[in-house]
Amino acid sequence: MTEEKLQPPLGVRIRPWLIALPALIVLIGILYPFLTAIYYSFTAYALNRPGSLDQFVGFRNYVRMFTDDDFLYSTYITFAYALLSTGVELVLGLAVALLLNRESRFAKILTPTLIFPMMIAPVIGTLIWKMMMQPSVGILNPMLNLVGLPSLQWAAVPETALFSVVLVDVWMFTPFAALILTAGLRSFPSAPFEAARVDGASFWFTFRNLTLPMLTPFILIVVVFRLMDSLKMFDIIFAMTEGGPGRTLMTYQLTAYRTSFQFQRLAQGLPYAILLYIIIYITSFYLIKFWGRAQRRAAGY
Repeated sequence: MTEEKLQPPLGVRIRPWLIALPALIVLIGILYPFLTAIYYSFTAYALNRPGSLDQFVGFRNYVRMFTDDDFLYSTYITFAYALLSTGVELVLGLAVALLLNRESRFAKILTPTLIFPMMIAPVIGTLIWKMMMQPSVGILNPMLNLVGLPSLQWAAVPETALFSVVLVDVWMFTPFAALILTAGLRSFPSAPFEAARVDGASFWFTFRNLTLPMLTPFILIVVVFRLMDSLKMFDIIFAMTEGGPGRTLMTYQLTAYRTSFQFQRLAQGLPYAILLYIIIYITSFYLIKFWGRAQRRAAGY
């Protein structure tokens, strides 16, 4: 037999390349703008000065970012928003998941209604909440007054602006956490819980020693997705206050947008976006690594 007859047909030889082609196209579509952004960040490029792209300035834009008076505050707001929204959504999502896991009429009614906030675009949902928070025509302050609480200025003042946007985020994404955790609860084997019930174990004992350890991988899934999304949150904050009042809610994303497009200093705004990418990558890397260990521990390995 000749060597040509031993070779597989052309379709078989190119099949692996055809299978990998969509992933390769997506990879190029991601890497090209990312590498371009890194290159731009080392120049003096400004949108109103096209010739400035050729001015290589090295790490000057990064030094300017780290020495900016507002950098530490932007860091605080970025992490405060992410940790507050993720933490509240996890706790409320777990409470809702425990309710949904019970066979009751309330659980059957609550399950379909959880999907409604997730069907609304974040900008649309934020604009609805913004109208409800209006002092003149909004309904939230009259509801607070009905139960004896004072009216709030919500996002109009720095004292309650962060609380207002976190409230919208919690309303919109707590259903995501609840559905993931409900799926985890319903995947548990029933034998350990039946044995604990026969032995007379309390709810808290069962929750602490059985439910929580077995639910840890699902909790980490919620934390990974919501923390990454909250760290780069833009649309809710921008639709509510555009980063205001003043610089109250200027996260990394808002600072990068305002510097790059409103002030047209693209090269100075890109370091914020690149730093945010590095933070998200490192955070997600260790969380996913911890998730793998938790999954093996929950499976008994």
